[in-house]
Amino acid sequence: MVDFEQPLNLEHEYLLDRDCTTLSRHVLQQLHSFSADAQDLSALMSRIALAGKLIARRLTRAGLVEDALGFTGRTNVQGESVKKMDVFANQVFISVFEQSGLVCRLASEEMEKPYYIPENCPLGRYTLLYDPIDGSSNVDINLNVGSIFSIRRQQGEDQDGMAADLLRHGHDQIAAGYILYGPSTMLVYSIGKGVHAFTLDPSLGEFILSSENIQIPTHGPVYSVNEGNFWQWSEPIRDYIRYVHRHEGYTARYSGALVGDIHRILFQGGVFLYPGTVKKPEGKLRLLYESAPLAYLVEQAGGKASTGTQDIMDVIPDHLHTRTPLILGSREDVELVESFIADRRRQTEEQTVLTSKG
Repeated sequence: MVDFEQPLNLEHEYLLDRDCTTLSRHVLQQLHSFSADAQDLSALMSRIALAGKLIARRLTRAGLVEDALGFTGRTNVQGESVKKMDVFANQVFISVFEQSGLVCRLASEEMEKPYYIPENCPLGRYTLLYDPIDGSSNVDINLNVGSIFSIRRQQGEDQDGMAADLLRHGHDQIAAGYILYGPSTMLVYSIGKGVHAFTLDPSLGEFILSSENIQIPTHGPVYSVNEGNFWQWSEPIRDYIRYVHRHEGYTARYSGALVGDIHRILFQGGVFLYPGTVKKPEGKLRLLYESAPLAYLVEQAGGKASTGTQDIMDVIPDHLHTRTPLILGSREDVELVESFIADRRRQTEEQTVLTSKG
């Protein structure tokens, strides 16, 4: 006989609630709204997640799939050799957003000009900027790689097809994040309301919330930089490296995959450096596709991102593929690097004054 007076055990609701916090649901919860703009942003993130799932599937089987690994034999607009996985991942993002009604343009470091989707333009007022596969040199040896993305509202009609409205500072981003392809596939994003991480559950085919409101430590032990370039850097960057070599408590970690290195620092603290060189002071990383989206994330997590002399989020590009030095991570660690740069500049200015006085 059933005892109808016995209260129903609802503990399972709390156990299931976390598993039910999908990416699209989380976006709507963050915005506290079901407005058209909120629905659009949720749908945008869902499409990005779909692109991540397709790329993750390809990477998982890369060694078994014909023409998945190696180079295509051509170079991109950056003058870099193009990997076959670069081409595949770039096309995935295009295919996912075509006929979505969400974005009018896609801009990628693999394409010289934005890719326009005319059928979306009457409705889709957003632009997706992305690096389809960052660290693609790691693909052939089965190490971590990632995708980086940024979402901006389209400003104006862009009738000349020059996308001049994208040549603005990073504060114009309305969302940014990355997808990390590793032992598990993770998507980390922000819409200006903190930084949140989702892990792909293959059994559900969904990205499920795994870490919420991530805060980067104010200081961390990791410094991540390619020290093979030591003698190509300017003197203040070398001064900083000498400093960490002489002091206990620092650990070098560098994988050659930007997303993987940033992911470590986001959770453990520290600093990532990709400085310019004496010959190429502008650095290697693209502002719109790499530096600005990651700066947006790190600042939302309480960290800092800098060129060494200017906040990354304040930098205005002069063309779609503008490059910039990048120093980002824990606030105290980034400010320490900046202090070495400022000290050298001050010394140079003082020496110049003394020289001019004879």
